[in-house]
Amino acid sequence: MYACIDLGSNSFHILIGEWIDGRIEIVERSSDSVQLGADVRKTGSISPAAYKRGLDCLQHFKILMDEYPLEQYWALGTNTFRVTDNAQNFIQAARDIGIEISPISGVQEAVLIYAGVITSLPASDNHRLVIDIGGGSTEIIIGHKHNLLLTQSMAIGSVAWRDKFFSPKTSDRLFLKMQLDAATAASKAVFDGISIGVRKAGWEEAYASSGTVKMLAAICQAHGFEKGKIELAALQILKPQIITAISGGGDLPGLKERRRELLLPGFAVLVGLMQSYTVDRINFSAAAM
Repeated sequence: MYACIDLGSNSFHILIGEWIDGRIEIVERSSDSVQLGADVRKTGSISPAAYKRGLDCLQHFKILMDEYPLEQYWALGTNTFRVTDNAQNFIQAARDIGIEISPISGVQEAVLIYAGVITSLPASDNHRLVIDIGGGSTEIIIGHKHNLLLTQSMAIGSVAWRDKFFSPKTSDRLFLKMQLDAATAASKAVFDGISIGVRKAGWEEAYASSGTVKMLAAICQAHGFEKGKIELAALQILKPQIITAISGGGDLPGLKERRRELLLPGFAVLVGLMQSYTVDRINFSAAAM
């Protein structure tokens, strides 16, 4: 049996599985919205509160791991482990719990995301654009089968964009619209930095993983759009309803309460990307890194 731990800037995930007949059967999974990357853009450090949340989550993961006869596990640290000045302290504290964390580069993260996403897709001769919007970074990959044509990790994510554009919290609808427009324009400007490379590599199909995309796909579906798909036109249609729900604290069909504070920044990041790379329609991928 094997375990894989993904230590993202927003959420920590663990999968425990068994290799049966040439494929992994998942026997245990757990996720926690740790938000390890909260305020990292401002301070350069993992905050004391996030530090504690992260270690508490790893304590829980260790209990789960001890219930199974694991042959091997992997615990991979992503953007927050690359950019904070106290990441090594956190890694040592995790080691004391019994979990050895391996920080990975943005390119390594992109490669693993692409490998994870295509395992769930049928064979195709098409070039595939794969994106993963994390809390602190967004990975962009274009591949043909198992050949990688472009791998990029961009310093933009839902937690980072929340801290930059949507704090402190406000309920003023006009202000939120202005901030959302500013955040979307800034997002597009970031992604425009590699737009030439994206166009040069070319793609026919687009897929996106991560909680941000799952959230937006669920909202689109709840409002009558196709399941598992996100259309740029649908997001623009839903934009006024999204702003109204966030400004007034009301319900928005398809939105889970625990994801509410990341809705506007996640919307801005995804719309900016879709505008930059002329992506009219994107498929949600449940498989990821």
